[in-house]
Amino acid sequence: MKYLILVGDGMGDLPIAALNEQTPLEAAPTPMLDELCQNGRLFLTRTVPTGYPPGSDVANLSLLGYKPELYYTGRAPLEAASMGIQLASDETAFRCNLVTLQHEQDGKVQLIDYSAGHISTEESQQLLEALEAECSTDQFHFKAGISYRHILVVKGDYPQMDTVPPHDYIEKDVTAPWSRYMANQEWQKLLTKAGRVLAEHPVNIKRAKNGNNEANGIWLWGEGKLPSMPTFNERFALQGSLISAVDLLKGIGVNAGLEILNIPGATGYIDTNYKGKADAALECLKNRDFVFVHVEAPDEAGHQGILKDKLQAIEDFDAKIVTPIVLGLRERGEDFRLVATMDHYTPLSIRTHTDTPVPTILYDSREQDQGSGHVFSEQTGNSEGEKKDGTLPDGESLVKLLLQQ
Repeated sequence: MKYLILVGDGMGDLPIAALNEQTPLEAAPTPMLDELCQNGRLFLTRTVPTGYPPGSDVANLSLLGYKPELYYTGRAPLEAASMGIQLASDETAFRCNLVTLQHEQDGKVQLIDYSAGHISTEESQQLLEALEAECSTDQFHFKAGISYRHILVVKGDYPQMDTVPPHDYIEKDVTAPWSRYMANQEWQKLLTKAGRVLAEHPVNIKRAKNGNNEANGIWLWGEGKLPSMPTFNERFALQGSLISAVDLLKGIGVNAGLEILNIPGATGYIDTNYKGKADAALECLKNRDFVFVHVEAPDEAGHQGILKDKLQAIEDFDAKIVTPIVLGLRERGEDFRLVATMDHYTPLSIRTHTDTPVPTILYDSREQDQGSGHVFSEQTGNSEGEKKDGTLPDGESLVKLLLQQ
């Protein structure tokens, strides 16, 4: 038996007037997801425990069967693991976004773009090299990741500050959180110097000339120390692989002892290498019994607030990930059980995450007559979730249900 979890990050949304009060998931053509839903089970899964931030870190950790209450220490240390950064016991990792800030004359600060225009990895590598060369100290070190996503490693004790995710403040006034960051002399010195180094760098001079958002600041958040977690094999007696474009998911996989499959051309947006991901999943299942495939594009489109991109991302998830994987397994005559879901909602209207329980399909290739009869959407998930036992309390319950444990 083969087991799969396919995740369209942030697919969930709210009804939109421009779509005749449909959600993007309802409006986008998703024939394979609908087929799986009609011939499988449909219910809700609570991926974010009460009191936890509804981020992809918490939610995807949950979808892999790990209770965040036991294993979550912060987002950044998970990403650090995927980058090969081995944190010492006295080190803390911070997520370090390259962002576009606008400083007003009256002292107010606006966050124009949490991703600096989805800056390329090639450009960001140059910027991180400059930050490490000019801003690092015995305590602070910059580690380059992918696109706008990077890590700051802090050794020893450091001044505490109340950090917030930048994608919660897109095109908003961030004077209050920025002032908290700048209240301590050590952080102020680091952030100010980093801003100056970035603004003067040739990469940003060229970006400004070409009309692109500059990466003129760093935003620190998601801090934490190295987590201690059992492997997926130790918990569920399965060897498996994880496929994703983003360091966060890869880091979760590293800590879970899963094989990380790095796909050339995987970007985390709608231009990602879908075929490479689907092909890698099918190849993995020739020798292993479990694969977790994550697609970031719907979430990024939600944060950007771009309806057409979110519709495209959902359609592509169905057509270029779910469809070829399902058809490939059927052609090989494989028995398989599959979960298709999302980690959280990323509604276009608010451009950030919510902790709403997510609609979830559980499909078993051997049980064609056990279907829900529904198409896959938030509305049908909610209607099923209203039934007795229709909402699973956490991701651990979902994985156990998938594996029939």
